[in-house]
This record gives sequence, structure tokens and C-alpha cells, in this order.
Amino acid sequence: MTPFGVILAGGKATRMGGGDKGLREVAGQPLLDHVLDRLRPQVGQIALNANGDPARFAGYGLPVLPDSLPDWPGPLAGVLAGMDWAAAQGAEAVVSVAADTPFFPRDLVAQLQAAAGPSSLALAATREGGKLWRHPTFGLWPVALRDDLRAALVGGLRKVVLWTDQHGAGTAEFGTDPFDPFFNINTPDDIAIAEQIAGQA
Repeated sequence: MTPFGVILAGGKATRMGGGDKGLREVAGQPLLDHVLDRLRPQVGQIALNANGDPARFAGYGLPVLPDSLPDWPGPLAGVLAGMDWAAAQGAEAVVSVAADTPFFPRDLVAQLQAAAGPSSLALAATREGGKLWRHPTFGLWPVALRDDLRAALVGGLRKVVLWTDQHGAGTAEFGTDPFDPFFNINTPDDIAIAEQIAGQA
């Protein structure tokens, strides 16, 4: 079954001076437009995880899912909101992507599915200097684990890989030539770098 997609846009964007990073423009388009262009062909339905007034995203026509837990517990809360939403729609899994990462692989979902561990979990990763770097906002999450994740978050868990390691998550490794597909925009200077990458993506 084709997984659903959730775009994680629930952060505070403090290094960008606040506001919604997903609405910042790169190559003449909001980051969310770049993300949707890559995600739509890979998944079924798509929702946006964001906190605050959902009206600011009304033009996208997407369900807007706030964190289901208080006090900004991090990206796993957005993943959980996506899992709950996907489960309610009858989907078996959801794939998460970050709203500030506009050049992620166009075969992300297929590679995550191929790498999934025994619990059907998988995270994306790249290798730099021989070290494997996992990108925990890019993952395949079976909705059957949502209650386990909820309990972990309520118990204070914040580090994604601690939870995914407990469940034997697989790792889908992606190359970084000619650019890092998981380059994410955190500061105004990163916008300029993203403009350069956009010419190659």
C-alpha cells in the first residue's frame, strides 16, 4: 500500500528569525512548493504538520495537523500527528519530510520501503567522511507503532534515533553527489546556498 506523506513544519525557526521557513522562497518558489513537487508523486494523500493558525497555509489545500502534545516536543510530535492522521484514513504507514529541505530524493519513498527493518521503520541517511549521518525527519513510520511512540514522547523521549533504534529501524543511504539532497535551510545564509543547489536539482 502506498504510504501517506506528512510535511514537518512545526518548528519555531528561531535561527531564521521566526515565522514559517516553508514559506521562504528559493528559486522563485516557496520551500513548500519545492517539497510538494518532490513528495506528491511518491505518496498518497499529504498533510502538513504545523502549529498556530492554519489559515496561513490555506492556499495549499492540505490538512494542517498541529502537534498532538504540548510544549514543542520536537519533530517526533509531528511524526505522531501524521501517523494518527494516516491511521484514521486507513493508511498503513506515513513518510515524513521536512519543510525546510527542498531537494530531497525523488525516490525517497521507494528507498525507505526497500530498507525498512522488521517493524517496517526506516530512516534516510547520507555518508560523510566515512561516517553515516541519519536524517530522522525523513522516515517511513508504520502507524501500528503510534501508541508506542506516543507513550515514549509522554515519557520524555525527544531524540528520534533512540526510539527508532529500539524498533530496529532500517537505514536507506543516499549519495551526496552533486549535492547533499538533505541540505536544510536554517539561516538566511542557507537561502543563498539553496539558490545555487536549485540550479543542479
